Amino acid sequence: MKRSFFILLIASACVLTASAQPAKRRADAVQQAKGQGTAAGATPPKQTTQNAPRGASYRDFPTAQPMPADAAWRRDIYRSIDLMRDENAALYYPTLPQDGRMNLFSYLFKLLLRKQIKAYDTKLDANEDFSEGNEVTARTLMDRYKMHYETKDGRLRVSDADIPSDEVKMFYIKESVYYDQHTSTFHTRVTALCPVLLRGDDDLGGTETRYPMFWVRFDDIAPQLGKLMLMGSNYNNAATLSADDFFTLGRYKGDIFRTVNMQDRLLANYCVTDSDMIREQLRIEGELTAFEDHIWGKDKKPAAPAALAADATEAAADSTAAVDAAQAETKVSSRRGSSGRRGSKTASAPKQPKQKKPKAQKPKSSGRSGAGYSVRRERH
Repeated sequence: MKRSFFILLIASACVLTASAQPAKRRADAVQQAKGQGTAAGATPPKQTTQNAPRGASYRDFPTAQPMPADAAWRRDIYRSIDLMRDENAALYYPTLPQDGRMNLFSYLFKLLLRKQIKAYDTKLDANEDFSEGNEVTARTLMDRYKMHYETKDGRLRVSDADIPSDEVKMFYIKESVYYDQHTSTFHTRVTALCPVLLRGDDDLGGTETRYPMFWVRFDDIAPQLGKLMLMGSNYNNAATLSADDFFTLGRYKGDIFRTVNMQDRLLANYCVTDSDMIREQLRIEGELTAFEDHIWGKDKKPAAPAALAADATEAAADSTAAVDAAQAETKVSSRRGSSGRRGSKTASAPKQPKQKKPKAQKPKSSGRSGAGYSVRRERH
């Protein structure tokens, strides 16, 4: 009696355990049991973790913390990234996809063709506008810049050779330098990208015209940029990094051409010559560095301007020359006075009785010291 009671109790427990599992898990367990019930001696299927990432989904995540909307300090600047510079060459080569590698523009344009990212049209002054009404399609861009494409079954087909990746030799980026008071950290973050098409007769000695094509939000494309691998070194071809890391780590080099200001002016609007442009770019870079140093208490005494430093050096040289001249004049007059006194003692004139002379008529010895003092005072 007891034995039958225990058997009934164990059977009811197994039924309760099976019914407590979710339907999907029970179905998976049944399917796995069927798969294991194969021929004798067959290797059972390898078990995998239920939450393990599958495919390329493990790369779909933002790789940097978003910029807080209430940052205590922020400055937005625009840079032009010349892809012909060695520091930025990883974004340009190869111009045609090969061995599973492609450049940044080809990758972005293919994402746009597959409608995996959104692009926004540029304004006349190359400003960005991320409003919904300003969104632009790949077909509009191909018609605008005369790119060859075919339409089949309602889908656009573009050959790799027809994507003008070799003509996109520049990118505009919008960069935000900000201080996060919540974490007490200072950051430089890329917030937007714009490929720039260069066309013209540069080979014949002319100038190339810049055509900013479209803007994309960096936060929108960051998960996709994590899948684009770039060459990281000229000397170690095994060294690679993702395009997202390339921008996050600040591996690019670019020149400032605009800052967000109340007058909404470009640097070219008030920098007449190339020298003025370079000085203004260096001044802005210096302001950013000075603010970061100020946060960490690394304030340095500002150096004197070059003109003031030159004047100070010239004044010091004049003062030294004046002192040397005064000392030389004093020595010469001292020698002359001493030679005159020795000549009066050897004269044949009879000796005269000594007479006291007033202090105002003393020999030139006191006059010499006074003369040296007056020279220094007048020179200084």
